[in-house]
Parts: sequence; structure tokens; C-alpha cells
Amino acid sequence: MKTQNLDLETVISGVLRWGVAVSLILLGGGTALFLFHSADFAQAGGNAHDFNRLLVLRPLREYTWAWFVDGLAHWRGDVFVIPGLVLLIATPVLRVAVSIVAFAIEKDRVYVAITSLVLALLILSFVLGKAG
Repeated sequence: MKTQNLDLETVISGVLRWGVAVSLILLGGGTALFLFHSADFAQAGGNAHDFNRLLVLRPLREYTWAWFVDGLAHWRGDVFVIPGLVLLIATPVLRVAVSIVAFAIEKDRVYVAITSLVLALLILSFVLGKAG
């Protein structure tokens, strides 16, 4: 039982470690691409006015699959930054979901219930945050 417990803890810590590492790579690489290969920034000499123009957010409706595929084809940095942010936010949620499975394998009903409640509250906060 102790070995199984250590294996589950290793899986849970691996989820956190890999999620943060991959999101860091996406965020760092996307930021570098965004600054160094963006026509708006690099071609204009990269002054402060151009940098501030890059920071203005587009309306959510402009982020489509076609935009994403086009951005991948042209190596636009924002196409890498957005999945990096989503992964960074999703990593702790995934950790909670993996914990539910781990507690279920250990047949620990109390922690399954508590962790399920935490996951439900996380999902509810995302839904209410999107709605509001």
C-alpha cells in the first residue's frame, strides 16, 4: 500500500511539474517570438509606443481556429502564449482531478468527496467567471 501511495504522489507531482514546465516553455517561447518576429514590433524599431500597441487585447471573438492555424503557420508568438496560459491555469485543476482518481484507488471515500467538491468549485468558478 505504501509503494502505491508513493507512486500516486509521483504521478500527481509529475502532473504539476510537467504542466508548469510545458506552460513555461510555451510562454517564454511565445513571448520571444511575439517580441522578435512580430511585424508590428520589430519592423518599427521596437519603441515603447509599438510595445504598448502589442499589449492591447483583442476581443475574444477574434480568436478562432483559423486564427490559431494561421498563427502556427507564421510562428506568431501570441499563438503560443495563449495555450501556455491555458495550460498554466489548467495544471492545478488537472492535479485535483488526478487526486480524485488517486484517492479512489486508495478507497479513501472522504478525500474523494472533499477533492470532488474542490474540483466542482473550481469548475464553477470558471463558469461563473466566464459568464460574469
